[in-house]
Amino acid sequence: MSASFRPDIEGLRAVAVAGVIAFHFGLTSLPGGFTGVDIFFVISGYLITKHLLTEITETGRLNLWRFYARRARRLLPASLFVILATLVAGAFVLSPEEQSLYSKGAMFASAYMINLWLIRWSFDYFAADATSNPFIHFWSLSVEEQFYLAWPALLMLAAWLAPGKRAAMLVIGLVGLVSFAVCAWLTTVAQPWAFYFSPLRAWEFAAGGLATMVPARFWRERPQLGAPLAWLGLALIAGAYLSFTEEAPFPGFMALAPVAGTVMLLLAGAANAELRANSGPSAALALPPLQWVGKLSYSLYLWHWPVIVYAAMLVPDLTPLQRVGCMALTLALSLFTYHVIENPIRRNGWLMANAARALVPAVLLTGTGVAAAYANARLAVSDLDPVQRSIAESAARPSTARAKVGCVLDYETVTPKPCEFGDKAAPRTIALFGDSHADHWSTPLIAAARKNDTKVVTWLKSSCRASQLTVWVTKLKRDYTECDQWRAQSIKEIIAARPSLVVISEIALASSRKMSPDAQIPADQDARWRDGLRATLSAFTQAGLKVAFIRDVPFNEEHVDTCVARALWRGEAPSLCDQKRTDAANDAAAAVERDIVRSVPNASYIDMTDQFCDATICHVFINGKIAYRDRHHLATSFAESLEPEVEKAVFRQVVAQR
Repeated sequence: MSASFRPDIEGLRAVAVAGVIAFHFGLTSLPGGFTGVDIFFVISGYLITKHLLTEITETGRLNLWRFYARRARRLLPASLFVILATLVAGAFVLSPEEQSLYSKGAMFASAYMINLWLIRWSFDYFAADATSNPFIHFWSLSVEEQFYLAWPALLMLAAWLAPGKRAAMLVIGLVGLVSFAVCAWLTTVAQPWAFYFSPLRAWEFAAGGLATMVPARFWRERPQLGAPLAWLGLALIAGAYLSFTEEAPFPGFMALAPVAGTVMLLLAGAANAELRANSGPSAALALPPLQWVGKLSYSLYLWHWPVIVYAAMLVPDLTPLQRVGCMALTLALSLFTYHVIENPIRRNGWLMANAARALVPAVLLTGTGVAAAYANARLAVSDLDPVQRSIAESAARPSTARAKVGCVLDYETVTPKPCEFGDKAAPRTIALFGDSHADHWSTPLIAAARKNDTKVVTWLKSSCRASQLTVWVTKLKRDYTECDQWRAQSIKEIIAARPSLVVISEIALASSRKMSPDAQIPADQDARWRDGLRATLSAFTQAGLKVAFIRDVPFNEEHVDTCVARALWRGEAPSLCDQKRTDAANDAAAAVERDIVRSVPNASYIDMTDQFCDATICHVFINGKIAYRDRHHLATSFAESLEPEVEKAVFRQVVAQR
């Protein structure tokens, strides 16, 4: 063991990986356990900066090939083994379309670029659920690898500007400050960029790097500071673990807590060995159990996510005992990987002899991972049976309104964009107004309108309900003020357009809460929603317009397209994915909604729930068609089949009454 080995850092790795696993496995109440990744970032910044600066100081240069060879030996073999094993296991768990999709993730993970892929994924409104992606946890490894590429050049630049620590401190501090400022800003504007983009996480590595700049003499002269600093650092990490949630605007300012806590623990442990052994938390971090977990932390991190993801797919409602079994499997796989692959290759004498012996195999391993993942993506869907192909095509097909570019606005846009469908000279006009749950009715409504010499003009915006209610949205991690601005202007434009009928639909409040169970929900939200719905309806009817409100569709616990495809792939019936009506249909809330609509003059309530549900069950595979493209949006092919019912409800019951 190296004389510079820090047992407190090994223990800190254990704390980091334990938080992440506890969070993902749901074994303990650590809603902020995901911040363990931030601890890893700070540790990496500390160790890598210290190592590189020592080499630059002692030799006046930096052997980049040797540096990258060490990183390759340490990281690549184990990660590639887990990637390939996860791909193989996926053939037995995932549907063909999922295998193809997630193989692309494996391809980017093999090249350490999956964080860039996930940024695009995060902004796709209809992207598959991230929690089903068995490779998503590689994002943090991709960020680290990108850090390893850029950081040595940054330190060499500092050394070129001026020798010594002052220039390095200035450069690292400046990079960290700019990175944090942009990260904090984008966390409130475009959170996926702040979360996944490596330059915007550079400040966390920089914080670790700056911690190496504190002189050893400082601690020798102030030994009494070690224990209080360590306790404060531990308190900050514990506070993040216990109080943060996924719904919080993270990283941004909130990430300062785990980052600062980690820096404090690193500084407290920078004292001499005697002080470390008697400084409370630093001594606790050196205990044998934490040392053992710390050594396994990399393998544990690699394995824990695919294990729990696949287990949840096979057994949707895992019991605590089953979760403990998943933990045992993760530990067994990690022990095997550490002792058979990770550690032997990392310390192999032949590979350590010179950089080329490690880097050439590293390039080959990376290429192997990319090629295998690409091949699997192609082969998985090369010979789909007709039903699987139909499910995939139905889930991918956009609604009539969404197929027209720009007709369903994104989160940031506040200026309405009405889109017209049908004969411009048609004697009647229907306005369709609301969020994506209004949009999925555009397909049957526009088809019915064409048959009835009527045009449809849409005012649609993602996640923006028609009811006058300010909501907090997960994708933005804040109140959706853009929706409020768009809604107000859209109502004015619709009233000015004087349509024959305004058709409204929106996601049920209960469904939106199920989608974001940890969202910030005011205690009076139900009352505000009732007032907001009545206000929107009254705005139209008081202007002399008729309104038809379409009840929202049932909500499903799983992505229906993937659930049905998996069931058929395993030889099971699609009914496996059906939901109890009491769980899916929101009947009680719908009754309140119906009463509000019917209490407003010239407003009608349209309820098509019986097209999906009988008295006890809501179905997802109806008349040979998949009903939903995800958990709560109609599949367009099935929506087309509802055209006669929409025509009957809208034209024969509403328009004809005019």
